[in-house]
Amino acid sequence: MIMPLSDLSHTELAALHEEQISAYDELLAKGLKLDLTRGKPSSEQLDLSNELLTLPGAGAYRDSTGTDCRNYGGLQGLPGIRTIFAPLLNVPVDQLIAGDNSSLSIMHDTLVYALLKGTVDSVEAWSRAPIKFICPVPGYDRHFALCEQFGIEMISVPLSQDGPDLDRVRELVANDASIKGMWIVPMYSNPTGAVYNEEVTRALLEMPAAGDFRMFWDNAYAVHHLTEVETPALDVLAMAAEAGHPNRVFLFASTSKITFAGAGVSFFASSSSNVDWYLKNLSKRTIGPDKINHLRHALYLKGADGVTALMRRHREILAPKFDQVTSILSKRLGDFQAATWTDPDGGYFVSLDVADGTATRVVTLAKEAGIAMTGAGAAFPHGRDPRDRNIRIAPSFPSVEEVALAIDGLATCVLLAATEKLLNESVTSPAPQRPGPA
Repeated sequence: MIMPLSDLSHTELAALHEEQISAYDELLAKGLKLDLTRGKPSSEQLDLSNELLTLPGAGAYRDSTGTDCRNYGGLQGLPGIRTIFAPLLNVPVDQLIAGDNSSLSIMHDTLVYALLKGTVDSVEAWSRAPIKFICPVPGYDRHFALCEQFGIEMISVPLSQDGPDLDRVRELVANDASIKGMWIVPMYSNPTGAVYNEEVTRALLEMPAAGDFRMFWDNAYAVHHLTEVETPALDVLAMAAEAGHPNRVFLFASTSKITFAGAGVSFFASSSSNVDWYLKNLSKRTIGPDKINHLRHALYLKGADGVTALMRRHREILAPKFDQVTSILSKRLGDFQAATWTDPDGGYFVSLDVADGTATRVVTLAKEAGIAMTGAGAAFPHGRDPRDRNIRIAPSFPSVEEVALAIDGLATCVLLAATEKLLNESVTSPAPQRPGPA
């Protein structure tokens, strides 16, 4: 029976609040120690790629072209690994670079190169004047941390399930040449699971903007499907060229959540001019990537079909955990209309919006009960959610049973914080708070 919290009488609300206090006391007594903070693959997922530890094998250090992978060189990465991932990312092989383990490192370096030297379309280095980035929210906290690190002003724009508020983005870039970049997670965005559709993508590529405006296109979850519908990546580089802005996209990806999170392969793709620009700058930083790791990945994955097959095995592990999140939230919170949440078709997160002004309280209550959550507001620039309502749920690392315990406990915290707030706003006696600071 649907009983929206806002429709409950004070007596009914107080009774529900007392129920949640009792449930919370039971939660505390369990002595839980659960972690839903980061989107880390579970040990079971990492085990899927343990064959990598036996590769390439003694004496098998040359790739199909005869390159000795133990030596220097090969700045663009082994052709074998680039050939596997080019079709998955929908980019030309000769415009794809394979690097070391972290795509975040490539994002960092690309941003630094632009700041210090400018892009191929820049009149001067970005750092010669204050610059700004558009940040669809909720978004990825590490993107925002890079901007914060280098003093880049961030402008938040609301993100829907098909992409950002286009009217707002167009207005911003048309009237402010200091806006040089925009963070985009086009497939199963962190944390909402949003997928940028073709119409939105074309509009972003076609809109007037500064000549050296760049879309930092982080395709971290390009093949990370949670259903049997495996949506392919858009051919964004060709679309950019068709729009007359061939250099607008810097594309990033990695195998971090495909093979080993800490020992994978990262990728950068862009226009030919941008690839040349990146390699020229990169050549001053390194003589070449870890080609042995490229080789072992190429030998293990064998081809794009090998990646697809591996990701389906990941899905078998992950999908039940996401099912637990959505089913328990629906069961515990749905009738009260106490929160809303996403039900993503891929990626690693569920975005939970609780009652305005209660997210910080919910996270505090959960922490006290042994359920570690990413800090409230983490999905917003500087960690500040203006409505204090968004919480990111990362269910990948715990077991299915642990996810169930954590989400059920989180639901109790959501209801406790919501009823507490409503009672405290009423004219009658305020609600007791348990435990910790509000």
